[in-house]
Amino acid sequence: MAPGDVRALEARQVTKRYGEITAVSGVDLLVPAGSVFGLLGPNGAGKTTLMRIAFGLVKPDEGEVLTFGRSFTREGVRALEGVGGFVETPRFYPYLSGRENLRVLQRLDRRGSDADVEEALETVDLASRGNDRARTYSYGMVQRLGVASSLLRQPRLLVADEPTNGLDPAGIRDMRTLIRRLAQRGLTVLLSSHNMLEVADLCDRVAIMSHGRVVFRGTMDELRAQTPKPVYVASTSDDRNAREIPARAAGVTGVSLDGDGLVFTASEPALHDLTREFARSGIGIGHLAARETPLETLFFRLTGHGDLYDESHPTAEAAA
Repeated sequence: MAPGDVRALEARQVTKRYGEITAVSGVDLLVPAGSVFGLLGPNGAGKTTLMRIAFGLVKPDEGEVLTFGRSFTREGVRALEGVGGFVETPRFYPYLSGRENLRVLQRLDRRGSDADVEEALETVDLASRGNDRARTYSYGMVQRLGVASSLLRQPRLLVADEPTNGLDPAGIRDMRTLIRRLAQRGLTVLLSSHNMLEVADLCDRVAIMSHGRVVFRGTMDELRAQTPKPVYVASTSDDRNAREIPARAAGVTGVSLDGDGLVFTASEPALHDLTREFARSGIGIGHLAARETPLETLFFRLTGHGDLYDESHPTAEAAA
C-alpha cells in the first residue's frame, strides 16, 4: 500500500479463544479504502468471529481491529464512525413497516432525516414495499433492508456477513447487483462469504480463512494466477475403454473412473486434443464438464478440503 493510502479496516494479530477452541488465531488483515474485499472461508473458518470483533461485539484475547485507524478497545463506539453493516441475519420489528423500522433506527442513532430513510429505501429497491410490515418481507428483502439500515449511517465502510446466504437465485442476483452499485459509488465493502464464485464475481481483493487462520491474502488476479488445471468429468459411450485414451494423452493427469464417469485433469489445449482422440477411436461423449472451477479447486486445497492440499504452497501462510 502506498504512503497516505487509507486503511478502512486493519486486523493486527487478532486471536480469540473459546475454551480449548481457537476461533481466530493470529490474524493480520488489511482492507484498503475503496476496495471490495472478500473474506472467504468455509463455515467455521472464523470469519464471523472476526467481524464480531471488528464491531466490538466480541473482545479479542490478543491483538486488535482498527477501523479507519481507530480501535474499539481504546475508543469504544467512536471507532465505528463511518462503519455500517450487519453480522449474520439483520433483525427488525416484524409488526412495523420497513420504513418505520428505518425511522426508529435513524432516531436511535440521532442522525439523518426522513429524506435519508427514503433515499436508503430507493437505493435497495424497497421504496414500493416500504409501508409493508417487515414480517411480510422475503428473506432477500430483509437482507436488503439490513443494507438500507446500514446506509442510514452514511458509512465509508460497509460490512456484509454472508449477505446472499439462504437466498433464492433471484435474491442472490439482486443482492450482488446492489453490492456492485454501492461499490461503484466509492463505498468500501467488506464481504464475508463461503462462496468462491461470489467473491470472484464481486471482489478485487480477498483473504481466505481456514481453521481460524489466513491461508491466502492478495488480489483476485494474484489468486487466479495460482489456480490449478480444472478437473473434468466425462460420460462416454464406453467409459471403461475410454479410460485408456486420456491415460496415454499428453497433458492429461489423474485419470480415474467413478460414479459420475471418467474423471481427469487437463489443460484446455490437452482437452481439445483428447476430444479429437475420442472421436477417432469411435467413442461418443454424452457429457463433458468441469467438476469444479479452477478457483473452487484452489479454494478447497487452501482450506484443507482438497486431496492435493499442500501446506508448502506459497499462499498457505501459517496454515500449519
